[in-house]
Amino acid sequence: MNSERRGLVVVVAVLLVSAVLGGIYGPNVRATTASADDYQTAVRDFTRVLNVVQNNYADTVDVDKAVYQGAIPGMLRMLDPHSSFFDAKQFALLREDQRGKYYGVGMVVAPRENHTVVMAPYVGAPAYNAGIRPGDVIVKVDEKSTDGLTTSEVADMLKGPKGTVVKITVSREGYAEQLVFTVTRDEIPRHSVDITFMLKPGVGYIRLSGFNETTDHEIADALRRLNASSLDGLILDMRGNPGGLLNEAVAVGDMFLDKNQLIVSHHGRTSPERRYYAVRGNQGVTVPLVILVNNNSASATEIVSGAVQDHDRGLIVGETTFGKGLVQTVTPLSENTGLALTTARYYTPSGRLIQRDYKSISLYEYHYERKVPDHPTEVKLTDSGRQVTGGGGITPDIAVPAPKLTKFEQLLYRDDVFFPAETGVGGFTRFYLGSKPAINKDFEADDNVMRTFREYLSKHNVRYTEPEMAEGLEWIKRKIKQEVFMSSFGQQEGFKVLLEADPQVQKAVEAIPQARALYQNAKKIVAQRAGEPVEQP
Repeated sequence: MNSERRGLVVVVAVLLVSAVLGGIYGPNVRATTASADDYQTAVRDFTRVLNVVQNNYADTVDVDKAVYQGAIPGMLRMLDPHSSFFDAKQFALLREDQRGKYYGVGMVVAPRENHTVVMAPYVGAPAYNAGIRPGDVIVKVDEKSTDGLTTSEVADMLKGPKGTVVKITVSREGYAEQLVFTVTRDEIPRHSVDITFMLKPGVGYIRLSGFNETTDHEIADALRRLNASSLDGLILDMRGNPGGLLNEAVAVGDMFLDKNQLIVSHHGRTSPERRYYAVRGNQGVTVPLVILVNNNSASATEIVSGAVQDHDRGLIVGETTFGKGLVQTVTPLSENTGLALTTARYYTPSGRLIQRDYKSISLYEYHYERKVPDHPTEVKLTDSGRQVTGGGGITPDIAVPAPKLTKFEQLLYRDDVFFPAETGVGGFTRFYLGSKPAINKDFEADDNVMRTFREYLSKHNVRYTEPEMAEGLEWIKRKIKQEVFMSSFGQQEGFKVLLEADPQVQKAVEAIPQARALYQNAKKIVAQRAGEPVEQP
């Protein structure tokens, strides 16, 4: 099938799915004669335009690009910011994320100075077990040079069927010769629970980075490992969590709420209301709960946060969430492509609309400036009678802004001073570890390390003043320790270092007694309304 025919088939499929779901034509799902005529006219007009463009444009037309990156996304942008089209590659990646696994070597790679650099191998994955470490620059994959290849292309070369072998050649600071690793590909889980550990005695910590097909099992396992029923408090960190599968959000909410409590509802113009309740409930696990969110927390994250807040099950700490409350129905199309079309809107148990306004602002303002209404568009009540607002994400009970970097700290980030890049200014950690110092978990960026750091900055002409260095000293030491731990002990250990001085985490720990009192009070009020006896402390 040539590209024009392939592109037309996909456009027809998108129009058809949109029409059936009520996204474009007619007030009713059932097609009327008028809507059928409109549909045929739209397809015919599009075909004519495509033919004129292909036959008369000044340069050769890439029809696939014109359709996949132009016509279809343009149509969907007219609807809302979240209806989207996935070409074959994007759709495959979406399914990987949803399934929570793929086949490859198990590491995060990123572009740095026209090279593909290892950010972090997953602990226990084939790449990690073979000896590949953060900062390694991928030079060849199976004897094919990576020069001129994008990071995405290199990542595709590293993937492959389970049990197949790939040879990875890297350059590493402190080694004159390139290193060659023979790695056997395996199933690589995309964990949604990044890290679980005891933050301090009695206080458990779980970081949840997404909602895929394994999230409910991962959360349940994390709660078992922490022995949640015996904890004084639990912090569920969903900062930066973009969301994912609705059924997994419902499952996570079910684990914390009481049986039969409403978790979320959704309805749309052609979509009848559907309400989701806690089926099993928390089964006696009533540990005081604090949820951390920020303005990159969206969708499924907001469903869980909104349910916990509305039922006074715990406290929300951090920053106002993104405000994505549009429900997308994902439909596979021809040519292995897919369409995510908005069909409904999410509402919290109190009836708050999660979705932020997008009709009166530009896409740039919506996605990047995160504009929210000056005044709340909705005011609802929680189970205990507290006021909560809607119409623009989930507003935290305790607002704690993320710390802002100084200009000097921003400079160090911009020049990749800490990250182990191969060329340019960046790469202090790579440089430092290249001297093969003895590293254990007692490591701190002491005076000797900072002396080496200053020498490194001078060598690479990074200018600073002593007041700037003094102001950012503790932050710099923390960043050095984080990168050293990540390179030496794995991504999770590096992340723990950051949490030690995280003001939002610290505030979450302080809020645990308040979360306990809130939950106990709400249970009493709900019981009194129902005419049930109230237990006395």
